[in-house]
Amino acid sequence: MQSSNGDHPPEGTAQSGRGVLVAVVQRAGRWLVPLVALTVLGALATVALPAVLGRAVDEVVAAVRAGESEWGAARGALVATAALLGVIVLVEALSELVSGMGTARALGRLRREIVDHVLAVGPGLTQRIPEGDLVARLLGSSATAAQVVLTAAGLAAALIPPIGGVVALALIDPWLAVTFAVGMLTASRAVHAYLRNARVATVGYQRAQGDIAARLVDALGGARSIAAARTTDQEVERVLRPVPRLRRHGAEIWQTMARLAFQGEPVVLLTQVAVVAVAGIGLSTGRLTPGEMLAASRYAVMAAGIGEILDELAALTRARAGAERVAAVLDQPATSYGTGQLRPGPGQLELRGLTAGPVDAPVIRGLDLVVPAGQTVALVGRSGAGKSLTAAVAGRLAEPLVGQVLLDGTPVDQIDRRTLRAAVTYAFERPHLLGGTVGDAIAFGLDHPSRPGIEQAASAARADGFIARLPEGYEAPLAETPLSGGEFQRLGLARALARDARVLILDDATSSLDTATEAEITAALTARQPGRTRLIVTHRRATAARADLVAWLDVGGIRAIGRHDELWDDPDYRAAFGVEPPHLAVQP
Repeated sequence: MQSSNGDHPPEGTAQSGRGVLVAVVQRAGRWLVPLVALTVLGALATVALPAVLGRAVDEVVAAVRAGESEWGAARGALVATAALLGVIVLVEALSELVSGMGTARALGRLRREIVDHVLAVGPGLTQRIPEGDLVARLLGSSATAAQVVLTAAGLAAALIPPIGGVVALALIDPWLAVTFAVGMLTASRAVHAYLRNARVATVGYQRAQGDIAARLVDALGGARSIAAARTTDQEVERVLRPVPRLRRHGAEIWQTMARLAFQGEPVVLLTQVAVVAVAGIGLSTGRLTPGEMLAASRYAVMAAGIGEILDELAALTRARAGAERVAAVLDQPATSYGTGQLRPGPGQLELRGLTAGPVDAPVIRGLDLVVPAGQTVALVGRSGAGKSLTAAVAGRLAEPLVGQVLLDGTPVDQIDRRTLRAAVTYAFERPHLLGGTVGDAIAFGLDHPSRPGIEQAASAARADGFIARLPEGYEAPLAETPLSGGEFQRLGLARALARDARVLILDDATSSLDTATEAEITAALTARQPGRTRLIVTHRRATAARADLVAWLDVGGIRAIGRHDELWDDPDYRAAFGVEPPHLAVQP
């Protein structure tokens, strides 16, 4: 299991985060135009409502003063008021529908892009961003970022009424607008501090969430070891160690909101009172009509709608923080493939001057190895010698820092992705089986799978026996079929053998098999197969003994190449298989 040390995984830059937000808005597609139109229409109706209502009041007052029994002049203004109210209600309902559809569309396309990019980057991505945190970014951070569609519309809806309110106050009486501006300038410092502190706290909160998710996935992967070692309590403590940090950042978010309310709300309320007081003075001096004073009081509330604006800005801050975490994934460079095709060849694999692993501490340095065409080469060495890394670099599942890999004379980084993946196939110690049925798991990735080919591969991997015992055989649902570790390995091996690849790379792919089954499979794998080259990472002497050649890795490079029985005389070679001390070693 990986140990979590509290280091934060990489985050995207603010610039790339903004790029993600812009892309999300663009992905809303055809829903964006009606959303903007509805938002603007609703905001304008909201701004117009106090003026129309004030006009209706003035006309009603004028009718009463004139002693008219029929309020014909006021009827139009009252109808307009009712119509505006209807428009506001209808627009709000339609906006919820359209914004939801736009957000769902943008989120779906963003998640598709993330998944595509994660697979394009390759397995090395999880060395930089832990699996659990990667899932948290795919599900949580992307959903937060996608809320920018709703937030952008909401921010527009929140901005138009205050702006319209200030303009309306200026049109009614310039002194009203001046009074309002003086009051709101006082609150601007509190708003600026809120936005800055809220972003920092939100980023910290999301990081802590990702850290918990990474630790949980790590613990689930080692659940059997944890249970066997009776360390459940310690693992629970380890997984939940970031919770205080999560709680602290969550408290900071609420504290910034409370601080804003404490500092800003009194200023806003006093500003509204001041505007109404100035309007009252205007009414008493005859400068304003009753309807204008009513409209001014409503516009003062509308212009001071800082609460709604801050809610949307807080949502925008969360969306930006989520977008930066998504950008950290999308900023990872994808594995680039060439456009070349492989020349016909027998499958000779050459590793020239390879240095690979972390930049500051490479695991292998200057490694040279030739795997002759059609032969089996066993890759052996002590744990940590770099066997699996060498096997991964050989087929471009990992990139070397320095050096080159050639297949039949063609550098693998110049080969088209599809051609390379058809030419080099893998079987792993812990295969991940994909597909709906057992047969689908074996055929996974094949363009034109055939039942005879699937059965032949299963037979070669000695998986046909337990498959035949399943009630539904090859049609057994994979998710509902209990499989042992050895059965998993045999299905993974069958998946590799089902491909007509030039090079077959086995990374400890028989380690969970019993001795008899492993011997049968190894004998079949090491038999002469024209046109197929095999590179086998192994810890077992029997497998190394059946190989044509053994490449012995030690201290980051190839220490020796030869037949197993020739190398066995070296006590250090025997120690690579756990045979110590040398004088107790038995003959292979």
